[in-house]
Parts: sequence; C-alpha cells; structure tokens
Amino acid sequence: MKIAVIGTGYVGLVSGVCFSEIGNEVICVDNNPIKVEMLERGEVPIYEPGLDELIIKNKAAGRLSFTFDINSAVQNSDLVLLAVGTPAQPNGEADLRFIKQAAIDIAQAMNGSKIIATKSTVPVGTNELVSGLISSNSIHSFTVASIPEFLREGSAIYDTLNPNRIVIGSNDSETLQILRELHLPLTSNIITTDLRSAEMIKYASNAFLATKISFINEIANICERVGADVTRVAEGMGYDHRIGSSFLQAGIGYGGSCFPKDTNALIQIADNVDYNFKLLKSVVEVNKEQKYIVIRKLQAELGSLFQKKIAIWGLAFKPNTDDIRDAPAIEIIQELINQGAEIQAYDPVATQNFMNEVNNTSIIWCNSAIEAAEKSDAICLLTEWNEFSEVNLEYLGAIMNQRVIIDGRNLLDPTKMKDNLFNYHSIGRPNSILADTLTTQEIS
Repeated sequence: MKIAVIGTGYVGLVSGVCFSEIGNEVICVDNNPIKVEMLERGEVPIYEPGLDELIIKNKAAGRLSFTFDINSAVQNSDLVLLAVGTPAQPNGEADLRFIKQAAIDIAQAMNGSKIIATKSTVPVGTNELVSGLISSNSIHSFTVASIPEFLREGSAIYDTLNPNRIVIGSNDSETLQILRELHLPLTSNIITTDLRSAEMIKYASNAFLATKISFINEIANICERVGADVTRVAEGMGYDHRIGSSFLQAGIGYGGSCFPKDTNALIQIADNVDYNFKLLKSVVEVNKEQKYIVIRKLQAELGSLFQKKIAIWGLAFKPNTDDIRDAPAIEIIQELINQGAEIQAYDPVATQNFMNEVNNTSIIWCNSAIEAAEKSDAICLLTEWNEFSEVNLEYLGAIMNQRVIIDGRNLLDPTKMKDNLFNYHSIGRPNSILADTLTTQEIS
C-alpha cells in the first residue's frame, strides 16, 4: 500500500518506518526541512533503539522516503496518516491547531479518493472535525478513520511490529476492511469499531494505566508506614490475572508525552460534558505529589539541603529514551535548587534535552554516574537506567561525602546497599531487609 505519514515525531516516524518494514511504500512528511534532511541522511532526531537501522534498511530498499512537500506525498498515496502533535493547552485540553492545519493541507493536495486516518491522540469527535475540514476544502471523495497508537517510548519498534491489539475506527465498512488487511501482517487481534469509540479507547487505556501507577504508589506509601514491602505486594497482586503485573512498579510517578497529557485531556473531555471524573482527578493529584517523596526523604536524612551536593542519576522520564517531557526530574531538581542544594546531574542520553528545557547555569552536567556522585552528600536515582545498578558500590561509597542514596525507582538491591554501608531509601520498601531473609515456610 502507498502511505503518506504527516508528522515525524515518535508516533509518525516509528509508524512510517514500521509500515515500510512490512512491505509498504511510505513517504514521511515534516514541515521542517532540516529535520527532513537529517532523516534522508539516516540520522534520527529522537533516541529510539533500533530505529536508525530500520530507516537505513528501508530507504535502501526503496520503501521509505522523507519530504517536506505534503502535496506530492498526498498525491502519491492511497492512505494518509495524521500523526502531528496534539500538545496540552493550559486548561488540559488537547491543542488541535496542527491537526486542523494538516487536514486543510491534505484536502488542498488531494488529487483523487483517499483514506485519511488519524494516529495522533485526539479528543472524541476530532475525526468528524477532520472530515468536515476536508469536505470544505476538497472536491474529491474520501473516508476518515481513527487508528490510535499504543507504543511505548524505548520499545516503540517492538510494540509497533508486535502489537497486542490494533484498534481501527471508521463509520465506513469498506475502509475498515482495507485498514484491517493493512494491519494483518502485524496481528490478528484487530478491533474494528466506530470513530468515537476508537478515539475513546486510547484515552481510556492510558487513564487506566496511569490509575494503576498512582494506586501502587499509594500502596507503597502505606507500606512504608506499616513495614510491608511494596515489591512483594505488587508481585502477589500481579499473579491475579484480573489485575496483571504491568504498571505496578512503585516509584516517583509517571511522566512522558502521553500519560500526563492524556489524563488531563480526558478530565477536560468529561468536564465539557458536565461530568466530574473524580477518580482520574485523584490519579493526577497522587502523581503530582509522589515525586516530592524524594525531597522529604532527603530532608529526613540530611536535614537542611542548603549547600548540600546532590547527585541526580537519570533525567529522562523512563529508560531507553531521551524524552524529558513531564519527567519527575524537572520538578525535583527545581525544588532542590529552591532549597539551596547544589546539583550534579547525569543521564546516559537525555542530558542535552534537559539542558535545553531547564537552562539553569547552576547545575553541573556530568559525563558519568560516577562523576555526578563524586563528593556528593546524596544520590537521587530518578530514572532506572541499567547502568546505575552496575556501579561499583565500594568505589561509589569511597568518593561520596555521605553514603546516602534515595532510589526513586526501586532499582537497587537493598541487601547490597546495606552490605556496603549505604543509608539507602527506596519507595515502599522497609529499611529493614528482614523480610527478604525469611522463607515462605518460616513465615507460615
């Protein structure tokens, strides 16, 4: 199939590359000529493992190309995928400016019948808005569809090529069948539905996963007070197939480009139809407060943070990405600076993005975890990069002023921390490791 993808962010670029990987002819469109030139050279503007290799492979095979000419891309395609950004507005609503402009541009470029499908996360009713804009700006026939994405940054290639389900929404049966056949090489778990239900499935899915995260973080906070271990609690919960183990990892909350934006947008969608989504509002509030647990643990260990040197391990909102959008590290570091702490920060891939976002000259940017930890009074581990668990603990303790580690992601082994004389604090796990030494038989 001949496909044009409008927008080369995470969703558009990964989707386009993966559609070319399964044999389609794909043209990816972006309005930034510099970005297009980078992609044509095989340079990837985002950090996503494996993406650069697939771009080079499929460009060489003649299945993938990049352009800033939306007219030629639309005219040479049967299917046009809308994958432009829908950033949050101050009130939480999705900003649809780019969607609207892209719809008009597509309409004015059309030279025949097309399928226009939205990959961007959009409020319920947006595809009908897109349909109206195209009708007003084109004489050609078309159908619209919604194909929400469910990829995870850091494993986006795998998620796209190995989806656990595909959701396709359209009010046209022929369009549903065409898009179903397009996705069959990926999975047979394909749900076809109407436009509005498809749009809602995306928001409902992300809201539910965010709810699981906030729920387990609340359980973690109770565990600390009663002496239970949240990792054991989550494990026991996860064996129940009605619950599942995914998204039950306690920590300092969710971030990134999806969960914060989509939960706020769904709250606003509900408000717009006079429904008070109390549960989801609480999920957002819990997540907002959770990151400050790191600050409280530091204060309990060090007292005043004024002129204390704090090493920050991890700036991205999750490992295997350079995305720092709504990363907990942003607010944590700002609060530490407000309290007079001196910051020594390190992330394997996200440092430059963080520098561009925060732009604080008082932060010392480091080239390794060890460099960040040198002469520090404490380490705050904020992203669970594997390399942090591989640091030589004996050497680490020797270069720090005080052996204090606040593990916001429960990455490190409490037993090893105790053996190396660290004052170690994690989320929802008791300081005592007695429970780890008891077997099931001894407990019973």
